[in-house]
Amino acid sequence: MKNILVILCIFFVSYSASGQTSVATEPMPSEPVQPIGVPPEIAIIPEPVALIKGEGYFILPANVIIQYPATDETQQTLAFLQERLSIPTGSFVSTISSKSETAHIRLILNDKQNPTIGKEGYQLTVTPNRITIQANKAAGLFYGVQSLIQLFPKEIEGKEPIKDIEWKAPCVEITDYPRLGWRGLMFDVARHFFTKDEVKQYIDAMVRYKYNLLHLHLTDDEGWRIEIKGLPKLTEVGAWNVKKVGEFGNFIPPTADEPRNYGGFYTQEDIKELVEYAKVRFVDILPEIDVPGHSLAAISAYPELSCTPDAVNYRVRSGERIMDWSRGAPPIALVDNTLCPANEKVYTFLDTVITQVAQLFPFEYLHMGGDEAPFNFWEKNVAIKDLMQREGLKNMHQVQGYFEKRVQKIVESKGKKFMGWDEILDGDLSPSAAVMAWRGMKYGIEAAKKKHEVVMSPTQYAYLDYMQADVITEPRVYASLRLSKTYEFNPVPAGVDPKYIKGGQANLWTEQVYNIRQAEYMTWPRGMAVAESVWSPKEKKNWPNFFGRVEQHFKRLDVAETKYAPSVYDPIFKVSRSADRQVLIELSTEVAGLDIYYSFDNSFPDRFYPKYTEKLSPPKDATMLRVITYRGKDPVGRMMNMPIDELNKRAGKR
Repeated sequence: MKNILVILCIFFVSYSASGQTSVATEPMPSEPVQPIGVPPEIAIIPEPVALIKGEGYFILPANVIIQYPATDETQQTLAFLQERLSIPTGSFVSTISSKSETAHIRLILNDKQNPTIGKEGYQLTVTPNRITIQANKAAGLFYGVQSLIQLFPKEIEGKEPIKDIEWKAPCVEITDYPRLGWRGLMFDVARHFFTKDEVKQYIDAMVRYKYNLLHLHLTDDEGWRIEIKGLPKLTEVGAWNVKKVGEFGNFIPPTADEPRNYGGFYTQEDIKELVEYAKVRFVDILPEIDVPGHSLAAISAYPELSCTPDAVNYRVRSGERIMDWSRGAPPIALVDNTLCPANEKVYTFLDTVITQVAQLFPFEYLHMGGDEAPFNFWEKNVAIKDLMQREGLKNMHQVQGYFEKRVQKIVESKGKKFMGWDEILDGDLSPSAAVMAWRGMKYGIEAAKKKHEVVMSPTQYAYLDYMQADVITEPRVYASLRLSKTYEFNPVPAGVDPKYIKGGQANLWTEQVYNIRQAEYMTWPRGMAVAESVWSPKEKKNWPNFFGRVEQHFKRLDVAETKYAPSVYDPIFKVSRSADRQVLIELSTEVAGLDIYYSFDNSFPDRFYPKYTEKLSPPKDATMLRVITYRGKDPVGRMMNMPIDELNKRAGKR
């Protein structure tokens, strides 16, 4: 899932042969199609279950009165609404907890539960005189407020007062509730450390789109990010490496004199603060301690946890190559980054870690990794051979299965439910083990048929570290995933009992993500597509309509100063060769209604340059193809610089 270099190789071979492709979901015939480029007046993401547009608008007064239920759970909802309605608008916002006819906005918890909307649903009514949000639970009010804010002009996202805006919201009646209970984003804080405040920033962004689960990947080869009392070296040694920039996985190994001062960790007090911050925003945090593979940071701190005597010389990875993926998965390890299943000290260590993690995180599940564990060091270890003979284990998959079963017992002894990546299926675990399916939908389907609880997070739809456009534009990683493909994600596939599908999740691995701005860029807008896949009814999904709303959210993100990827506007290159071996270049766009302009003469094209209408062949001495997309008279795409040498490589030989 993180270091699949075999997939990288396969990807670039196929890329060279045919170029990138993308398939957009066809619009449902019963749904009105919003023409791309025509801004919809109502652009809520994720799409509500039911929305009826009324006549007229609610105009925000200079003095706003909000009626709210006086409970602890509603305080953050009220604070968020007050902030959005006061800072950019300059309005004075006051609150009352008792019923009042003078209130302009009413937040109401139902006395009699409405079974249609459940625990997280809401009903939002906007009339010219009043806004009312009703819900069974406080979470529903919170999500109703997120939708309400999206009805106001984009400037509502501002961080300072904005003048000369009519602060109005169209009259609507909305009934809305989620399709699935688990709506997650995974944030890898192990490959690169993100501060406590940056994690809070990520939470604030995800709740706007009604996500309710933050999966924190806390440990890996590059860092151990959580304080464990009694095991100080985990953070004294395991949380730090040598700062490197460039192409992760190909860095020159650090020398002994390079300072290991890049990284960081969360104290237990930090974790408590993050858990509470998430809780009041109706987000659970799922912690992940990734074992037995991806454990080089732990082994660097405590070499006795390894099967390999040379581990005393190991150091936390700084991005150098440590795996050989040429034979596929599992990989061949160049250093042994696994905890030793035959070492009793490992289980004592994990009991200490799991005990403290279970106490810090109230969420019912604890994720213990289980992915991409290499076997080559185990295969030559005497203690592993003795374990296999003693336990009747026939191969290395069963050795890992033995490890997983023991870890599952430890997790369950702490009152938590055990979860792991889909490789744990190889160990014949009991149905009480929950599975997060990442290698493909088929593994989630297989797990559900074995009666495991499943969270779908497949690479082909939900991996936010993948490139969003052409490799000449994006940081080079294992594969490519465009917005339209992400929008095809259906976490509840046909032929599976839906009671075993807990939900869906998008994963942001951060090997090539060095800072929070790049984390935002990789998450949005694909995070919007996954949000709609896990919240909105399947039959409501409609690519043209969705992208029309996304474009309105681009403007909102601009106001909010949140970074996002405009990759959806970039041209797609498909390269081949003619019968006489000439390179043929076919250009297309992911969204309709765009024109592509190009040049071969080293200048930068605009709309007065040749417009692409048919396959191109580069002039004999050309060295660069430059392309840009326009909608009418306005440039929307980035200037893309495609070397002719690169096109020749992709075209291959004929």
